[in-house]
Amino acid sequence: MKRLILVTSPPACGKTYVSKQLAKYLKHVVYLDKDTLIVLSKQIFAVAHQEYNRSSDFFETNIRNYEYMTIVDMAFEALEYDDTVLINAPFSREIRDEAYMGALRERLKKINAKLTVIWVQTDVEIAKQRMFKRNSDRDRWKLDHWDEYIAGVNFGIPQDLDNPALDDDFLIFKNNSDEEFNTSMKAILDIIEA
Repeated sequence: MKRLILVTSPPACGKTYVSKQLAKYLKHVVYLDKDTLIVLSKQIFAVAHQEYNRSSDFFETNIRNYEYMTIVDMAFEALEYDDTVLINAPFSREIRDEAYMGALRERLKKINAKLTVIWVQTDVEIAKQRMFKRNSDRDRWKLDHWDEYIAGVNFGIPQDLDNPALDDDFLIFKNNSDEEFNTSMKAILDIIEA
């Protein structure tokens, strides 16, 4: 059966590293990263003469949802040609939206594919340290307005995604240390490749 894997978490929890390492070990996988679309988003800010701020109302209204629609459509297209597609993206609202997730599962069912959500669990303080370390312009506003930014970010595990009848629909990848990373990588690969 085909599979769509969403690797999700708040920013700077290690999604990209986790996603790329998983993709290296999985067989027949297409790796998609929503951050690849940032170059297009920056151009939209530029032509609209807007300050580049991925936390702005302009981004929310004109860019955010279109990035998600595009990356998901690309994943469905890729599933026509390969067995597994992994998307690296926060899906911060989507994974907590029952209607969105239900519609995604139904859409996958029509092509005989299933959904696996991998939540990268990282402590808030470690995420902040990683954000400082990566020193990316996409994080500038977040770091400059940390209290305001973090008040709107949900680090809680989206337990509602877990169907107790399935062992591969919702997986938690603990990522606070190398030891946690290695343990989680082995456990998740064992489940996905079973």
